[in-house]
Amino acid sequence: MENPTLVEVTRGSLVESRHRGAVSIFDADGKKVLSLGDTEARVFPRSAIKALQALPLVESGAADALDYDEAELALACASHNGEEVHARGARVMLMKAGLSEEALECGPQWPKRMEDAAKLIQENEKPCALHNNCSGKHAAFLGLARTMGAPTEGYVNPEHAVQQEIKLALEQMTGDTLTSDICGTDGCSIPTYATALDRYALAFARFGTGEGLEEERAKACERLYEACVNEAYFVAGAERFCTDIMNAFRGRVFVKTGAEGVFCASVPELGLGVALKCEDGATRAAEVMMATVLEGVLDVNDEEGKVLEKAVRPDIVTRRGAVAGVVRPTEGFINQLTSLAN
Repeated sequence: MENPTLVEVTRGSLVESRHRGAVSIFDADGKKVLSLGDTEARVFPRSAIKALQALPLVESGAADALDYDEAELALACASHNGEEVHARGARVMLMKAGLSEEALECGPQWPKRMEDAAKLIQENEKPCALHNNCSGKHAAFLGLARTMGAPTEGYVNPEHAVQQEIKLALEQMTGDTLTSDICGTDGCSIPTYATALDRYALAFARFGTGEGLEEERAKACERLYEACVNEAYFVAGAERFCTDIMNAFRGRVFVKTGAEGVFCASVPELGLGVALKCEDGATRAAEVMMATVLEGVLDVNDEEGKVLEKAVRPDIVTRRGAVAGVVRPTEGFINQLTSLAN
């Protein structure tokens, strides 16, 4: 099945570029609410599912044993900017487990924003693993390993006890069987398993509502959801889609980006989960796709509407700040969501 064009990019009065994609929306009962494109094809979810990967940390009691607060649980689910507050938070998480940054196996990464990278240069420092956008997740993995009594070395390997616990949680949340032939290596060195968008849409419907889950898992989902929406800055950081949307909607919506144009979301008040992918991996289009879905399914107030409008149709500006075009959803995409709302 060919994915439809869901986002187009204009320059002047002409369409300059187009982005194809697939969108899946499920409710917690397992009903497919909307399907655009090939939502049954396996895709690597990348960082969009970090909240699901954090479930063993909470369910095992490790989060309590390590005295992780909400900001630290949000960091466990984060793809952060590598700002000072994020690096410091990951360091504290490691310290609570009796570890240092040397235990991290995610690799070093420059901070996302130029000003944060420039600060390191000015201080004659180099980026380290704490600046890696996945450092909070990895600190949480190491904390889980310590409380399990498992080795900390090699915690990123598929056969390690921590990764096996995560794989089990993902299988239970998606209902899929995750085997080595559909396993790749994520940018931060952990295993990533290709699964259909439909399965992740269902998983995030249940993540946001707790429906269809055992009591302890439902509590873990609720705790992680609340941590992320209450401490959205730790999930992403300044000038980020996830931060802006979760702050604007004040607990109504959980959204999480992943590499290569993947996004997942939970909308508890509607009992919905969303999973989508921009086919060519473009983040700019994936953000417009997710914002368009939220605008289509939610009743919004003025503040929420203003944030969404900017996200649904972000301007393309010149280096002098003049508007040269726009990234926008296609009419067909909007019509599909309008018919869903009606």
